[in-house]
Amino acid sequence: MSESILEINDLHVSIADKPELQIVRGANLNIRAGEVHALMGPNGSGKSTLANAIAGSPAYTVDSGQILFQGQDVTEMPADQRACLGMFLSFQYPTAIPGVTMVNFLREALKARRGEEVPAREFLVELRETLKTLKMDESFARRYVNDGFSGGEKKRAEILQLGILKPTLAILDETDSGLDVDALRTVSEGINALRTPEIGILIITHYERILNYITPDFVHILVNGQVVKSGDFSLAKEIESNGYDPILAELGIAEEVMTS
Repeated sequence: MSESILEINDLHVSIADKPELQIVRGANLNIRAGEVHALMGPNGSGKSTLANAIAGSPAYTVDSGQILFQGQDVTEMPADQRACLGMFLSFQYPTAIPGVTMVNFLREALKARRGEEVPAREFLVELRETLKTLKMDESFARRYVNDGFSGGEKKRAEILQLGILKPTLAILDETDSGLDVDALRTVSEGINALRTPEIGILIITHYERILNYITPDFVHILVNGQVVKSGDFSLAKEIESNGYDPILAELGIAEEVMTS
């Protein structure tokens, strides 16, 4: 049996400056090495809140429960330390950093990840190999981070970061958001190229379409801050065909509208 990378045990999470507004209400999840999990759910169900809580965002407060990463309790650990341990979170809306090239950004990120300076020659070899794997031109790495990037280019930049940092856990929060069909295919091919038996991947999405390119081993439905049903890829197909209402009705769940 593969090693457990992420264990979420009865997690309750609220917004940091609104402690009365609890978004995640007893979520449980277990991701093992080599597995791809998809987390789906209606708008406002708590998907992005859960992703940010796992990554350690200070915008959210863990009220109770536990986050274990490779067996280590990281529930109270700052986000930067989690990243150095091997967590990676892609954002729905990546921030532009004018004046900072992708090359410099990636080298500094890799230095933080490894805890030591990466020799320039070694870094450039790794960068070129990763760009080649992702079928990206080297000129892309000389551009400023997300500055003037299209939606697809921003997502490709994050996949490049994923390839350089080689995390143990990759959380992809609505990577398909705002992408046309061609850009979605390109980004998905990049993610598939970086899949290894050592990495666990959590894809957060509203729609089945990205899962047609990146086939998940498990699909989970999050409603009202709880994982209410899990299954294989056929569960995503069911959601695409019939929506969430029949599943919620079958489970006897009344959906609430929350801010996530």
